[in-house]
Amino acid sequence: MLRRLTCMGVRNAFATLHLLPMSDRDKDAEILPLRHQITVLEHQLRTGKVRFTPRDRAFPAALLYRLPFDVVRR
Repeated sequence: MLRRLTCMGVRNAFATLHLLPMSDRDKDAEILPLRHQITVLEHQLRTGKVRFTPRDRAFPAALLYRLPFDVVRR
């Protein structure tokens, strides 16, 4: 248990270091598709099946299209 907690702490520390050089615009553009995915999944979990339609994939793709390629690749 202690090993797992330590691993999670180290992973979160590196994730935080990864976010430091990013601009607020990049962070917001990364958060928007994730929020959309969560909304879609929450809606679909009420029905019992989780599936992404092409329309669900188009919104995050449109947001990610505006980001520089090196940010999307990360």
